[in-house]
This record gives sequence, structure tokens and C-alpha cells, in this order.
Amino acid sequence: MPRPGRPGAHEDPAAALGGAAELLAVLHAHGQDGADPAVSPSQLRALIAVEAAEGINLRALGDVLGSRPPSVTRLCDRLEALGLLTRSPHPSSRREVELRLTPRARALLEERRAIRARAFSAVLARMAPEAVDALVSGLAAFREAADGLLPSGRPADTSDDQAEGAGSPGDAGAARTIARIADSA
Repeated sequence: MPRPGRPGAHEDPAAALGGAAELLAVLHAHGQDGADPAVSPSQLRALIAVEAAEGINLRALGDVLGSRPPSVTRLCDRLEALGLLTRSPHPSSRREVELRLTPRARALLEERRAIRARAFSAVLARMAPEAVDALVSGLAAFREAADGLLPSGRPADTSDDQAEGAGSPGDAGAARTIARIADSA
């Protein structure tokens, strides 16, 4: 139902956004099952975060994912077993481990992005050009308004593969930057 004083505006913009977010999640997931190897959403988030900050350590990755160290370690174990991630000692700190993507992981991310782009493009092609322009403008404004709202740029997730992690003082800014990059990927 339109809002008084705003032609065409929804009565509850948050509900409209929630519905759009659900549709985006469905479109994003559509066709993803065909990608090889199959990875969970939390594994995919971890790969995107490592891609955004090649050489990131486990603690900083935990900050980005909102995960506890044991969960991050198990997640990295699974990714390494799939041949998507490598762990190596940090060159200047024996206590730290650097995380890097394998060529197979890069190919997987490229494939996933192509699938997502096709699904989104199919819907956008059915929209009027003015509606696409309005959508892009509205999304840019929404993203700008949300920037910095949450400490890590995303809501906390407490699932097994996502939990909290304490990082060094410099890791917090890096985590926010990586989160923004990962969200845009």
C-alpha cells in the first residue's frame, strides 16, 4: 500500500527490503549447486574474505566471519582438504599462519560470480531501464547509510562455522575493510 505523501512508496520499506533480500538469496543460490566443488555458504564467505586479503591470518579471518578460533580452524581444515586453501607460516612470526587461495579456489569464485551475474541479469533484463537506474541508486544509498553501522559491517552470525574471534588491535580495521569487500563480491 502506498504511503501518504510519497507516490508509489511502500507502507513498510523494511518489509519490502526484507522480501527483496530473500529473493536475492534465492537467486544467488539458484544454480550454485552445479559449481564444483560444492561449498557451504560459510566456506564461500571465508574464501571471499581470504581473496580480499591474501595472506590474512586465522585471527583476522575469525574477526571477519565473526567466528571463534576453533571454528575458523575447522573451517580452514575443510577448505584445505577440498584443495581450496593453503596455510603457511608467516614469514616474520612463527605463531601466525597465513591463508592463501589455491588456483582451484579462484576458479570456483569466478564460476560462482558468473552464475550469480547470469541470475541477476535475467531479472534486471525484465525491468524497465528507469527501474534499473532507480534500483542502483537506491542500493548505493542503502549501502552508504549502512556503512559503519555495525562494527564488522555485517550482522553477527553465531552458527558453528561463524563465531567470534579476538584479534590484535590492527585487525579490527582490516576486518571491516575485508567485510565491505566481501559483501560487494
